[in-house]
Amino acid sequence: MPDSAASSPSSSRRRILLTSALPYANGSIHLGHLLEHIQTDIWARFQRMRGHECYSVCADDAHGTPVMLKAQELGITPEEMVAQTRDEHHRDLLDFGIEYNNYYVTHSEENKQLCETVYNKLDAAGYISKRTISQLYDPEKQMFLPDRFVRGTCPNCGAEDQYGDSCDVCSATYSPAEMKNPRSVVSGATPILKDSEHYFFDLPQFESMLREWLSSGAVQTEMANKLNEWFEQGLQQWDISRDAPYFGFEIPNAPNKFFYVWVDAPVGYMASFLNFCASNDLNFDDFWQQGSDTELYHFIGKDITYFHCLFWPAMLEGAGYRKPTGVNVHGFVTVNGAKMSKSRGTFIKGRTYLDHLDPEYLRYYFASKLSENVTDIDLNFEDFAQKVNADLVGKVVNIASRCASFITKRFDGKLSETCADESLMNAFINASQSIAQRFEARQYHHAIREIMALADRANQYIDAQAPWVTIKDESLQAHTHAVCSLGINCFRMLVTYLKPVLPRLAQQAEAFLNDNLTWDSVKAPLYGHAIDKFKPMMQRVDMDKINAMIEDSKQSLSASEDSAPVPKKPPTSKIDPIAPTIEFDDFAKIDLRIALITKAEHVEGADKLLRLELDIGEQTKQVFAGIKSAYQPEQLEGKHTVMVANLAPRKMRFGLSEGMVLAAGPGGDDLYILEPHVGATPGMRVK
Repeated sequence: MPDSAASSPSSSRRRILLTSALPYANGSIHLGHLLEHIQTDIWARFQRMRGHECYSVCADDAHGTPVMLKAQELGITPEEMVAQTRDEHHRDLLDFGIEYNNYYVTHSEENKQLCETVYNKLDAAGYISKRTISQLYDPEKQMFLPDRFVRGTCPNCGAEDQYGDSCDVCSATYSPAEMKNPRSVVSGATPILKDSEHYFFDLPQFESMLREWLSSGAVQTEMANKLNEWFEQGLQQWDISRDAPYFGFEIPNAPNKFFYVWVDAPVGYMASFLNFCASNDLNFDDFWQQGSDTELYHFIGKDITYFHCLFWPAMLEGAGYRKPTGVNVHGFVTVNGAKMSKSRGTFIKGRTYLDHLDPEYLRYYFASKLSENVTDIDLNFEDFAQKVNADLVGKVVNIASRCASFITKRFDGKLSETCADESLMNAFINASQSIAQRFEARQYHHAIREIMALADRANQYIDAQAPWVTIKDESLQAHTHAVCSLGINCFRMLVTYLKPVLPRLAQQAEAFLNDNLTWDSVKAPLYGHAIDKFKPMMQRVDMDKINAMIEDSKQSLSASEDSAPVPKKPPTSKIDPIAPTIEFDDFAKIDLRIALITKAEHVEGADKLLRLELDIGEQTKQVFAGIKSAYQPEQLEGKHTVMVANLAPRKMRFGLSEGMVLAAGPGGDDLYILEPHVGATPGMRVK
């Protein structure tokens, strides 16, 4: 969001529309998805608690080749598969307490109409052009093949089973037509080269507008700086069409040409809200017309920033709609310090988590880690159990547990008419503004820290007053009553501040307190108020349950398939066979050096490559490495690794590659660059 909006909550009533990135309709919700949906839901709940008019919408992303092929594999229509997946996703989100005003699907009449409207406006304004391109074509399935649906032999090093645009082994890049022995991942057939006319959106015409929008504070500074690199390379026209067969919307007046999924997916935000407006007496144009004073925010992961911060605002501008007020970008989820892994059982589906653990545990843990920055969040399960047990069970709920029985048994279930400690009460009340500012700025981790500091103060106060001792002294009954009542009021204020994060705990607390908690509730403590009998609200996290969840994840995912179909060939071993022996003199020619990764970035148009700048002491080398499936650029910058420094430079499609970085693993997301021990310096020779 813009810095001005993040600085402090507005005192006037605001109109806000929020969206989360759309889950793809060919797989289940997992913990990585949930980070974003939880972040969005917390912010929406907070805004509503503050009295603002806030709507949140989402949908299933239904279109594209993977969905079409997955449905064929299951023997059902794409429409049937999308409907089933959408219902599964929505149930999972609801069970995690994530409540969108509307959870829709991009395969809808509203989205079709809006896509056509946007396209026709862009076309009328001169932003659409056509030209013929050549692509590999599957003669058996009679379909054009995206690069990742082609596998074959690398034309550079001869490695087998490589993707159609780059080699995991030698990092070479090439066009699919250059591959040796190419085969279609879909059918196994040998593809042929075929021409096709495609439609392009003229993104370069929006360069000045995009530069201005990115510098306005609509995107975090670190992401704006990264996006500016696209201008240095020069913006390119964007291919927005795909050929039949394709599950999607047909382009107007273009038979057998369909909108690329990244055209209709963001328009799906508009369509979901339009669907909501129809039954809720809202004016769609009030939120989407240019000059609107409503606020529009997208919550997304850093891997889809380019689509949301370059293509999407340009499309909106060209079609005459308003641009987002802000795009809030978050990092990825790692588990126990490593990428989520199916083989280790840490690639955990939302439903598998729900089978074992309370969803509010995850909401709280993510909130305690989430900031306004684009840093990755590590879900360390030992830390997870300790934090939930210590903070929620041991601090917050414990306050009510310690004080409620005295109020119920000795004081007829009514709180005292007096306050035992005005300074403590005022400290809790006065924290409202700073905690609200933290939530507003998406600094959830700071908000949680402040709330837990208050919980510590309340527990320390109760420990010092020892009501379990003073209750035995008849002369101290009024004092004990006031102390326990203050404890209940402290609990009430803590839960009020935590309500956006822990809606179910708040609901239980409201029943116990006979109260409805709004953000302003903290300004009016409860005196002489009747409460109900306390019931346990939250159980401790049991590591046995965590271990069982991990084990179930291994079992449930062992037979699962990736979103793209796999080649029809015999399975290969996870460990490559030992290569033929070489002489020592051959090995001695290889110059291995410690390299500092000073810069890492995506390579436009390459599915597998990252461009690395490597400092090896007296010089810097550029290397194109096929490790994109395992790393994001932000994870690499500042790391040391090992490179082959004397490999002959190779001219590739995207530039000159001047070496090779060393990595180990079977490939895909299980690939790890070699990292030297602490103390290694750039240029140091590896012996």
